[in-house]
Amino acid sequence: MAQLIELPHVGESVVEGTIGKWLKQPGDRVERYDPLVEVITDKVTMEVPSPVTGELLRIIAQEGETVPMGAPIAEVDDGGGPATAPEQSPTPAAASPTPTSYLITDARPVGPTGGSALEALAAEEAAQVAPAPTATPAAPRPAPAAAVAETPAPPAGSGANRLSPAVRRLAQEHNLDINLIAGTGLGGRVTRNDVLRYLESPPASAPVAEPAGAAGADEERVPLTPVRRMIADAMVRSVSLIPHAWSMVEVDITGLAGLRNRERDRFRQREGVNLTYLPFAIKAVASALKENPTLNASWGEDHIALKRRINLGIAVAAPAGLVVPVIHDADRLSIAGLAHAIADRSGRARAGSLRLEDVQGGTFTVNNTGALGSILGGPIINHPQAGILTTEAVQQRPVVINDAIAIRWMMNVCLSFDHRINDGAAAGAFLQAVKSRLEAMDDDTPIY
Repeated sequence: MAQLIELPHVGESVVEGTIGKWLKQPGDRVERYDPLVEVITDKVTMEVPSPVTGELLRIIAQEGETVPMGAPIAEVDDGGGPATAPEQSPTPAAASPTPTSYLITDARPVGPTGGSALEALAAEEAAQVAPAPTATPAAPRPAPAAAVAETPAPPAGSGANRLSPAVRRLAQEHNLDINLIAGTGLGGRVTRNDVLRYLESPPASAPVAEPAGAAGADEERVPLTPVRRMIADAMVRSVSLIPHAWSMVEVDITGLAGLRNRERDRFRQREGVNLTYLPFAIKAVASALKENPTLNASWGEDHIALKRRINLGIAVAAPAGLVVPVIHDADRLSIAGLAHAIADRSGRARAGSLRLEDVQGGTFTVNNTGALGSILGGPIINHPQAGILTTEAVQQRPVVINDAIAIRWMMNVCLSFDHRINDGAAAGAFLQAVKSRLEAMDDDTPIY
């Protein structure tokens, strides 16, 4: 019997995914839990396993196509025989020529959706592809509840009736007529990426003329990978929806530098990972967030959501692009525990082996741009968080202490914050809390 395979739901903030690569082709034998397709989201690239054993009949969502979570992406024959539902007395709606795959109502869900969600998706897909019936029965029987979803899909230009809440809110914030936006989602659905691309594009009445020879010898055009496009969309969404503000403090980490230099070699021999400045900074940030909870928050339109857990994302430059794995409950870990967590998340991010749970639930982000030699940065907030902090390069600099010039180990700490949630005073208090904790670290600071 044919089984529809749908794109699994992977979290509230992930509403769509891009098909990166099909690992099986039509006609191939697939076993249950075998990797079936590689899917790219704005958080992680993951392999989706097959929920059934059988033969892959057809691929519905092609490579490079972006589809909403829960949408059918493939069809597998599990060898269980024909479906029994079509053999029953058909209703007028079921009498129309509809592909068999869209009549399946007992396909097992890949993600946390129930059977009813799959039936609704199948019925909606059937309504979009089935031709209108040529004749109306003289005495139609009452249609069952499932047939209600098979009313004809709205005509082109009426995609506003099928918007997700996030897309509807984005359109309202920019006063957009959704009927003017071409939808690329399932059945012409307008997706968030469609709205963002519409915002970035110039008006149709004023096309931008491309200079002669632009695609010639003077430049090289590099096609966008799905990961790079999603990173771009995430950055545009952040700066479009969040009013960024920025602040910076200088931190004297001379005591911390002495502690780290003393323990570095012994720590590597004992623990097998490097002792960098980052775990110390994350320890200070986690403690400061407890005192300043409005930085560990998100904007909810009619409320501010204060997060009870402190889950810190760390920005990692992976080969495919920027990835932000999360250290959950970072405030409960020692400096040694944080060093291990950083090494684990960074290593698996660069190897492309992060799990979905590794990138979910982040409440604040820390980026160690100092490792790249940066001394000042204006980072973009990881939407929908309230802030992001960068630790910059550690340098020896002359500073004035008690009317005398001294050479000290200094580091700049930069903060971008959501000005809807925090004003400068709250952001400044948070930065001062981070600064005071880092400057208090010395040889007596416990690592374990």
